[in-house]
Amino acid sequence: MATTKMTATVIHQEPIGTGIFSMQLQAAEIAKQAKPGQFVNLYSKDGSRLLPRPISLCEINGEAGTLRLVYRTVGKGTEEFARLHAGDKIDIMGPLGNGFTMQEEKAILIGGGIGIPPMLQLAKELSQQSVEVQVVLGYRDETFLDEEFAPYGTVYFASEDGNHGVKGTVMDAIREYGITGNVIYACGPTPMLRAIQAYALENGIVAQLSLEEKMACGIGACLACVCKSKEKDHHTNVNNKRICKDGPVFFAEEVEF
Repeated sequence: MATTKMTATVIHQEPIGTGIFSMQLQAAEIAKQAKPGQFVNLYSKDGSRLLPRPISLCEINGEAGTLRLVYRTVGKGTEEFARLHAGDKIDIMGPLGNGFTMQEEKAILIGGGIGIPPMLQLAKELSQQSVEVQVVLGYRDETFLDEEFAPYGTVYFASEDGNHGVKGTVMDAIREYGITGNVIYACGPTPMLRAIQAYALENGIVAQLSLEEKMACGIGACLACVCKSKEKDHHTNVNNKRICKDGPVFFAEEVEF
């Protein structure tokens, strides 16, 4: 799969939560190739910010040539992106990374916090293949994107404050609602992924985990996103993987937390 660096045009951008923005881009060359679980790099116009910002793909429309990114502002780079308006230009590169491998089996999609956006396109494509989809979304307090999953499967919630679904974690929701499936797809913070990995391995369930939270440069140069792996990496001959190049999606048995 070819990677393209191009100048994209902002179609629309709006806040959908506190510090969370939804941006739609016209980027046909990338949209035609991208798949769920992959990401793009966004480049700042400020020359002092040398490294791009990796942001996961929330929605992909290959026919229209558009991408939707949902991201949280966490620094100067993403704050710059949040000020963009319709018609503005931004340099991006993608599609990057290895995404989810879709399997035609009863699926449990689990997203936590800003790990929720990349699950939306996956839910859409699995439902198009007539896969039974169950979605478990975990929030701290404020929700976002929650209503957008409804057309593609049964949606369950967990929240730290208990105002949305089960009070607790996504694993609490799985146990409370008795959710079962043959394959798990998950993206979210490391403690959540660690718990899902243990649950999947204990119960013999195939699980694919997106470790995108740890990515920095997104191109494999800074080595800030290295994770421990069961097998030796052929680049370094040690037990690690670069999340942005070898992932961000790994099968549960491939990585250690």
